[in-house]
Amino acid sequence: MEARYQRLADELATFLPSERIISDPSLCLAYGTDASFYRLLPKLVLRLASQDEVVRVLAACRQHRLHCTFRAAGTSLSGQAVSDSVLITLTDDWRGHRIEDEGGRIALQPGVIGADANRYLTPYGRKIGPDPASINSCKIGGIAANNASGMCCGIAQNSYRTLHGLKLILADGTQLDTVNAASRTRFAEQKPELLAGLKQLSKEVKANPELCERIRHKYRLKNTTGYSLNALVDFDDPFDMLAHLMIGSEGTLGFMAEVSYHTVPDHPFKASCLLVYADIETTCRAVTALAETQVAAVELMDGRALASIADKPGMPGFVAELDGEAAALLVEVHGASEAELLDKCEQAMAAVTPFARCNEVAFTQDKVTCATLWGMRKGMFPAVGAVRETGTTVIIEDVAFPVAELAPAVRKLTALFERFGYHEAIIFGHALAGNLHFVFTQGFDSQAELDRYGGFMDAVAQLVAVDYGGSLKAEHGTGRNMAPYVELEWGRDGYALMQRIKALFDPEGLLNPGVILNDDHQAHLKDLKPLPAADELVDKCIECGFCEAVCPSRDLSLTPRQRIVLFRELQRRAAAGEAPADSLQTVFDYQGVDTCAATGLCAQRCPVGINTGDLVRELRTARYRKFEPIARWTASHFSTTTKAVAMGLNAASLGRKLLGEHGLSRLNNGLRKASKNKVPLWLPETPAANPHKPAAISLQGDKPRVVYFPSCASRTLGADPGSQDGRSLTEVTLAVLEKAGFEVVLPGDLNNLCCGMPYQSKGMLALANDKAADLEARLWQASEQGRWPVLMDTSPCAKRSLETQRLPLKVFEPVQFVLEHALERLTMTPVEETVMLHITCSSRRMGLADAMLTLARRCAKEVVVPEHIECCGFAGDKGFTTPELNAAALKPLREQVPAGCTRGVSNSRTCELGLSHHSGIHYESILYLVDEASCSKNLSDPARIISE
Repeated sequence: MEARYQRLADELATFLPSERIISDPSLCLAYGTDASFYRLLPKLVLRLASQDEVVRVLAACRQHRLHCTFRAAGTSLSGQAVSDSVLITLTDDWRGHRIEDEGGRIALQPGVIGADANRYLTPYGRKIGPDPASINSCKIGGIAANNASGMCCGIAQNSYRTLHGLKLILADGTQLDTVNAASRTRFAEQKPELLAGLKQLSKEVKANPELCERIRHKYRLKNTTGYSLNALVDFDDPFDMLAHLMIGSEGTLGFMAEVSYHTVPDHPFKASCLLVYADIETTCRAVTALAETQVAAVELMDGRALASIADKPGMPGFVAELDGEAAALLVEVHGASEAELLDKCEQAMAAVTPFARCNEVAFTQDKVTCATLWGMRKGMFPAVGAVRETGTTVIIEDVAFPVAELAPAVRKLTALFERFGYHEAIIFGHALAGNLHFVFTQGFDSQAELDRYGGFMDAVAQLVAVDYGGSLKAEHGTGRNMAPYVELEWGRDGYALMQRIKALFDPEGLLNPGVILNDDHQAHLKDLKPLPAADELVDKCIECGFCEAVCPSRDLSLTPRQRIVLFRELQRRAAAGEAPADSLQTVFDYQGVDTCAATGLCAQRCPVGINTGDLVRELRTARYRKFEPIARWTASHFSTTTKAVAMGLNAASLGRKLLGEHGLSRLNNGLRKASKNKVPLWLPETPAANPHKPAAISLQGDKPRVVYFPSCASRTLGADPGSQDGRSLTEVTLAVLEKAGFEVVLPGDLNNLCCGMPYQSKGMLALANDKAADLEARLWQASEQGRWPVLMDTSPCAKRSLETQRLPLKVFEPVQFVLEHALERLTMTPVEETVMLHITCSSRRMGLADAMLTLARRCAKEVVVPEHIECCGFAGDKGFTTPELNAAALKPLREQVPAGCTRGVSNSRTCELGLSHHSGIHYESILYLVDEASCSKNLSDPARIISE
C-alpha cells in the first residue's frame, strides 16, 4: 500500500476497528465492484457506522489530500460508486427510520433499503415516491444521490419533488439538518459564503432568460444529467436550494446522513392491462392519449423487447407470434376504491379507442396475471443478459425525449442500433415521461470494440441532447459514463454553472472526482470492467448486486456478487498464466468458499437466476475429494453413522452434567483452538440424542394416511435442554398427526435413509443424489406409488427431495402439510403469546413465506418476523464448523425480540439451534405451536381430504 494511504489507515485505526478498515487488494477488488461496467481498485475500503465517523474520516482524507467516494448498495449503473482512492461504505447501523405526521412523512437513514421504507409505511397506506426497479436492493442513500425514479414515479414523485429535508455532511465536515432551525442558524454562521454563493447563482440564472427556460424545459422531462439546476430556479431560500442540489449529486457535493420524504398514497386497488399495436407510431400516439388520463404507469416495449421474453413461462401466447414492427404498452391504474379504479380503467380504454390494437390482455385486478405482466416487463433486461456472449457486458442506458417526439425518436434510435451492429438491442421504458431504456451487449476486449462503443455513444448523445433536446440520463445518474457529454447537453453556460456549484460545496475537489463533471472527453472509454469467462454457472452474472441484501454472509465476508468477482479474477489469472502476487487464493478460500451458506437465496434475487451456492459446492468438490471414501462409507452405513452422532451428543450431555455448561464450553473452546477450529463448536443449546423411536400409527376405521419421514436431524437430535415441552420433534409430529386423525406410515429401513443434503453441501453431488434416489424409492413404496402424501418434518429435506424427485410423489414440509391436509381436521385456539417466526431459506425458495406466517397467526395471538434475516446461516453444519457465519447472519435478531416473548418457531431442526443461541429465547418447530394450539375435530368423513 502506498505510504500516504498507509498513513491514513494508521490514523483511522485510532478510532475505527481494524475489521472496518480494508486494505487487502483482493478484498478491495471485491468491495470496490459495483453494478456499472467500470472498474477502479480502491486503496482503502472503509465501513462506517455513524455520522461522527464520517466527519472524522472526511477530516483525515482532507488532511492527507486523498479523494473519497460514498457507496450505498452499489446497484448504480453509470460508474458513480467506484473509486481508485478511498471508498466509504455503510454498516447496517444506518438502517434507522422515523415515521412522522401519521405516515405523511418518513425520515430515513441512507442504509435503509427502499422496499423496507415502503414496508414501514404500509400500515398507513403510504409509500415513498421513488420506485426504481432495484427497490428490493438499492438503498435510500443511492436513491436520493441519483434522484432515482421508476415505473410509476414519473417526475412528480421523485426524491427532488417529495423531499422534506436532509441531514448532511459537507466535505469539510460541516453538518446541517435543513429542517432544524438551530442547525440552520449554526450553519449560516459556519458557511456564509456557501449560502451567499447559492443566492448569487440563483440570481444570475433567473436574470438569464435563455438559461432559465432551458432549465425549465429540461426538468419537464425526466433528467438526472448533471446537477439539479432547477433548484436555483424553483426556490428562493438558499437552504432549499442546497438541499435540492444534494439530490442527484451522486456523492460529489456531500454525504446525506438522513433523507426525509413527503410520502405518497399507496392505493389498495390496482389493475393492469397489455395493449399491443402494429407499429411504434400507433403505440406512441396511444401514449399521448393515455397521458391525458389518470393512469399510474405506461411501459412501452418495442418488438425486439417483446421477442426477447416470448418464450418465458406465463407469457400470453400471442407474444411469440408478433413481428418485429409490433410494440406494446403495459398500463397500470391505481384507485382508492374499486369504483374509482374501474372508472379510471374505463377512461384509459376510451382514450385509446381510436388506435387499432393487434391484441391485448384486458384490464384485470387478478394478482397472478398482473404479476406475470409486470414480470414480463422486468424480465427484459435480464433476458438480454442471459443470451450475451461470455466476456461481454450488458449495458443499459436511459434517455428521455419529449413525449410528442417519441415515435420518430425510437425509429432513429433503432437505426443507430443497426448502424453500429447492436442487433440484439431492445427498447423499453416509462413512456409517460418519454423515458426510454435501451439494452445491448458490448465487449471491451479490442480497440475495434472500443471504437464502436465510442462512436455509438457520440451518435446517441447527438440524437438525444441536440436533435431532440432530451435528457441523456433520465433516472440512472450521470456517473462516469455520461460525464463527458454533460456540456453537450447543457451548453457552456449550464456546464460552467455546475462547475461553480461543485466549487462552492467542495472547493478542494475531495469528493468523488470524475463523476458528473469530467474534463476528459474519453473518460467513458477508460477503466472498463473485464468480465472474463470463469464458469458457466456464473458467467451470466452482470454484477448488479441485487443478491446482496439476502446473503447471510454479507456482514462477515463476501456477498454472491463479490464471490463471483474474486472467482473471475482467479480464473483470469489462471488463464493468463499469472503467478499469484497476493493473498487472493487464501482470501477466497475462506471469504468465498468456507463462509458461503450455499442456500441459494441469491438465485431468487438474481435477474438471470444465478445460484452462487452451486459454484461454491462445485469448488468444495475438489476440497472434500480426499474425504470421499469416508463419506461413501457413512452413506452406506448411515444408521451406524447416526448412532455414532447420537453417542457424541449423549457424551456431550454427560459432560455438561459433570463439568457444567461453563466448564464444557471452556473445554470445547480449548479443543477448537488447539485444533485450529477443526473440532466442532459445542452450543449450550445442543441436545442429547433423541431417545424416541418413531412408530406407525394405525387407527380403526377408514382414515386417511400420511407417510411420515423424520429427517436424520430430527431422528438424532432430542429436545433442547431449555425446552419446557421435553418431547422430541418426532414425538410432537406424531402427536399432531394422531390428533388430526391420520394413519401414519413410516418408510422401510428408516434409519438408513437421508435426502442427501449433508453430502450435497460438501459438493459430493453424486453421493447426495444416490441417497435421494434411495429415499425416493422407499417413499414411493410406502405411499403406495404416490397415493398418500409424504410429510417431512424439516423444510430443507423437503426442498431437496422435491428438487431431485423423478416420481410423482406429493412431498410436503410441515407448514404446507398442516395448511393443506391437517388444518380442517383440527380446532385451533391461538395461544395468548407473542411468538417469533423464522422463515427458513428453504421455505422462502419454495414460496412458503406467506404460508408460514398464515399458520403461525392461526396458532398465536401475535407473530413477529424479524427484519433483515433472510437466512440464519446455520447451513446444515456451518453453525458448528463456521459459527461466525451463524452469528453474523443473526446479529440483528436479539434486539428484535419483544419484551416478554420467550418462544420462537421455524421448520428446520438445526436452524433452531442457532436461532435459540443468538436470540436468547427458545426456538422449536412450528409443529410444537400447532400441537399446543389445536385439538381434534371429529369429522364424519375424514377421508375426503386425501386427494388422489
